[in-house]
Amino acid sequence: MKKYDLICIGAGPTGLACAIEATRAGLTALVIDKGAICNSLYHYPVNMVFFTTPELLEIGDLPLVCAAEKPTRMEALKYYRKAAEHFALELRLYEQVTKLAGRDGDFVVSTKTENGSTAAYHGAKVAVATGYYDLPNELGVPGEDLPHVSHYYTEPHAYWNQNVVVVGGKNSAAEAALDLWRNGARVTMVHRDAELGSTIKYWVRPDIENRVKAGQIPMHFNSVVREIKPDGVMI
Repeated sequence: MKKYDLICIGAGPTGLACAIEATRAGLTALVIDKGAICNSLYHYPVNMVFFTTPELLEIGDLPLVCAAEKPTRMEALKYYRKAAEHFALELRLYEQVTKLAGRDGDFVVSTKTENGSTAAYHGAKVAVATGYYDLPNELGVPGEDLPHVSHYYTEPHAYWNQNVVVVGGKNSAAEAALDLWRNGARVTMVHRDAELGSTIKYWVRPDIENRVKAGQIPMHFNSVVREIKPDGVMI
């Protein structure tokens, strides 16, 4: 079993940055992820634009060049792929970590691949950089596990000419609702608070406020979902 100075669990920007800094310091590093490189970013909405400027997304002193002021999801994914290639990082993708055992200086990380094979890696140090995106905020209501319910939003095409309920009133909900509405979905929003969230991006806020005011996107404030049925949502 090859021994690494550092094993990073999670191949997102933080995990990659840790492995890059270890490599630059002359250490051996391994990065393990249950999905693709930057798996969370990969599952972001297809047409998403980051709120932050590119320099705040940079790792390894490599510049992130983008066409506009703010980078897109696709530009960020390409950047992190190129960063991994530039530093020749050793990655084990599509491997689920099943067990972490040992102690400081002597860890063993066990994994299982998508085809069912298992592996184990020895490391002196372990950095857990799994993030939180893969842990959705579930509503805990009946019907939440129905096949037409999703905790993630990717793109609007499949929802054209369909009735869609977006639960929430912060930035992600507002962007999803607007994207769906612009692409022909009949959108209704349900939000537990009395007003839209304060964290909505400044260029998104007037758009969603105008759509709600005009009745183009009906909004139910001070409301919570009680049950999801095959043909409707009870609030």
